[in-house]
Amino acid sequence: MLAGRYGGRRLRTPRGSTTRPTAERVREAVYGMLGSVDGATVLDLFAGSGAMGIEAISRGARQAVFVERDRAAIAVLQANLAALGLGDEQAQVRPEDALRALEASRKRQETYDLLLIDPPYGHASELGPALDEALRGLPAAGARVVVESDRRAPLRLEPELGLELELARERRYGDTEIRIYHRQ
Repeated sequence: MLAGRYGGRRLRTPRGSTTRPTAERVREAVYGMLGSVDGATVLDLFAGSGAMGIEAISRGARQAVFVERDRAAIAVLQANLAALGLGDEQAQVRPEDALRALEASRKRQETYDLLLIDPPYGHASELGPALDEALRGLPAAGARVVVESDRRAPLRLEPELGLELELARERRYGDTEIRIYHRQ
């Protein structure tokens, strides 16, 4: 269920075990920690159903870019956007691999105010070094980066490797670890 402008609306989720939607209580906790996202440009990486990025739009973000490669998840994501009446000016779906999408965003010189990173739990810990490199230049000044992963094999960004991020908050919710980084 969403909060904000689309409050009370439920989103569809993909069937099967390849996509793991962010639990509603975790989503609420993340946005409680973030505070205002008014006017933000959002990148929802490994978007799945799009719940995290759609939540940002519902809470006042200007635009969200959703990156997802799983066809079933893309179909559900597009259905969720259509059900809410969100068009291309507010929500863009990029059906591609996350690292390729980040490289293309860098080439287009895009920057984002809020980056939501929720990779498949089974691969999160091994993605850190590749994401450290691929994310360079994408967080705008003052941007926040939210990383969701399994606490037993967490995704850790290494800001000292040139990402210009510092860890601002860290919380655990059951098996889920949330880390929020901030760019000065």
